[in-house]
Amino acid sequence: MRRLSDELLIESYFKARELNLSPEFISLIESEIRRRSLITKIKKSS
Repeated sequence: MRRLSDELLIESYFKARELNLSPEFISLIESEIRRRSLITKIKKSS
């Protein structure tokens, strides 16, 4: 996931939620979002 751009990571997060992918996978994406300090970007878009 470290190779994904910030934008693509955020898009992947929303797509994973939209498709109801596994909670474990969504949690991995969320962890990377937190690691990059992008959590405010997903809260604004929610």
